[in-house]
Amino acid sequence: MNAPDPLPRPRALLGWRLLCLTYDLFPALALWFLVIIVMLAINRGEAVQNGTWAGWLETLLMFAVTGVYATVSWRRGGQTIGMKPWRVYVDAVSGGPASLRALWLRYAVGCVSLGLAGIGFWWALFDRDRLTWHDRASGTRFVRDVQRDGAAE
Repeated sequence: MNAPDPLPRPRALLGWRLLCLTYDLFPALALWFLVIIVMLAINRGEAVQNGTWAGWLETLLMFAVTGVYATVSWRRGGQTIGMKPWRVYVDAVSGGPASLRALWLRYAVGCVSLGLAGIGFWWALFDRDRLTWHDRASGTRFVRDVQRDGAAE
């Protein structure tokens, strides 16, 4: 009797992840411009200088608004604007929507991974389940599902 074929190893989807990050740069830039406008108003029209309290506040606000954009998008429909054209989604391991806590953890660990030259993304090439650091840490999965396209809209 022949042994059953092992399940195929999942794909790391690194190309799809990079495409999504590239597309999501544009809404993030728009949000960052709004933060800059607010900071200009707070700083009485003067440009914010690095290393000052205003510089730190501006950086924190940019991080926060980008996180709100990502986590609310993932929670609401499983995808950001940059993920829609590629039909990819962020789901909990159980298959349903992930909790906000898990999504914020995913965002934070993903930012650290990007800050370290993307090493947490490259990790998916060697991981047995093809998961990134932020997938593992948050208990979420990045999946491509062409059948689900439009169902969350």
